Amino acid sequence: MDEDKVKQRQQGRSGETLRQGAAAAWPICLGYLPLGLAMGVLAQQAGMPAWLTGLMSIFLFAGSAQFIGVAMIDAGASMAAIVATTFVVNLRHALMGSALAVHLRGVNRWFLTLFAYGITDETFAVNMARFRSGNWDRWRALVLNHLSNSAWVLSTVAGAMAGQFIPKGAFGIDYALTAMFICLLVFQLHNRLLVLTGLLSAAIATAWYLLIPGNSYIVGASICGATLGFYIKRAKGRRQ
Repeated sequence: MDEDKVKQRQQGRSGETLRQGAAAAWPICLGYLPLGLAMGVLAQQAGMPAWLTGLMSIFLFAGSAQFIGVAMIDAGASMAAIVATTFVVNLRHALMGSALAVHLRGVNRWFLTLFAYGITDETFAVNMARFRSGNWDRWRALVLNHLSNSAWVLSTVAGAMAGQFIPKGAFGIDYALTAMFICLLVFQLHNRLLVLTGLLSAAIATAWYLLIPGNSYIVGASICGATLGFYIKRAKGRRQ
């Protein structure tokens, strides 16, 4: 009887973990639907079949890098240039992973590998907010990551299959990713310090883009903006 009760409790906890992870993931999944469809459509119009789009989503799983990669494929860029560009664009994942690592201390490497695979801008933002508010653990975060991943893969494949019926440039598809990042930024601006940090990061990114060739401005502006925000916050705390 005792063993049965323990099993029932474990099953109940597992079910609760799945429910809470899914509840946190569904807005991301809903947001991924139009973006994934847009990515799939652009991939199909760049000459990529649906199966290759699906593999790209599975092995890369990074919306911005996939949009950039598809655009470069469509423009006839070399493989080396595509790999180098997507690598630089995705370096921000190292920053996101280091921030989440604070909440994943003592976790084995296999779990960390599986968890890290599912980190995106959206899952990072939601998981960080949930970890900070409490009542959140690595298993709920893992569910959120991989439900979001599944939604992205399925929506990109669906978009690739439907792409042949949609004319190029229709419905503002090429602006979808930019719109998503603007929304993510706005939802993060909870106080004046965050607004100031966002403005500084935008100014640095613009100057970096104009002065330094390549796509390093994304990572450079992220690091510089976060660093400036940290020092501004510390200086403000000292004055108080």
